[in-house]
Amino acid sequence: AGVDLSQIHMAYCPERVLPGKIMTELVENDRVVGGLTPAATHAVSGFYRTFVRGAVLETDAKTAEMCKLTENSFRDVNIAFANEMSIVADTMGLDVWEVIRLANRHPRVNILSPGPGVGGHCIAVDPWFIVDAAPAEARLIRTAREVNDSKPHHVVAQVLAAAGKDAVVACLGLAFKANIDDFRESPARLVAVTLARKYGARIKVVEPYASELPREFEGTSAE
Repeated sequence: AGVDLSQIHMAYCPERVLPGKIMTELVENDRVVGGLTPAATHAVSGFYRTFVRGAVLETDAKTAEMCKLTENSFRDVNIAFANEMSIVADTMGLDVWEVIRLANRHPRVNILSPGPGVGGHCIAVDPWFIVDAAPAEARLIRTAREVNDSKPHHVVAQVLAAAGKDAVVACLGLAFKANIDDFRESPARLVAVTLARKYGARIKVVEPYASELPREFEGTSAE
């Protein structure tokens, strides 16, 4: 017997979970459900409501997918601002942490902490889908991606400027964020491997959450 396609409901539900808290956030977070048809939206929303304690918000599939890309692009732009400010502060001889600490005393300012870039399989990737779909319009989103993609190179330059040619350098953490073992798109990984090419065995890599290091670190000391 053939399959009755009218009984197959397909919908898009953006994932909004934090690594390390996946099961908790899977249940507690609000969810957006967008079906290919109104019937699919209704059916899939009903399924999510059987275990989601947050709100289940219904829309169409295209809007749900754009919602996911928008969420991650928003985060990328905000991170890019902090990362760009850290580069500007370095150029001007200022302590970016002090600048941000004081600026955040403004009641409507909440600047994030700068870092070595942006990693992971969502924030570092999703904005490019918007840029590809609307290249002439997504100017800020593209620039934010370029700022965050360039930040690891700035970090490497800082290390090379501070360390002598015979330095022993410790890279504390390789994952794309704290307390996980996920190396995907990790800026720390890029920084460490770039330094390893220069310093070889004098690079000491520390990643306590990983059972083994990526293969490009073969021959590198892992503590």
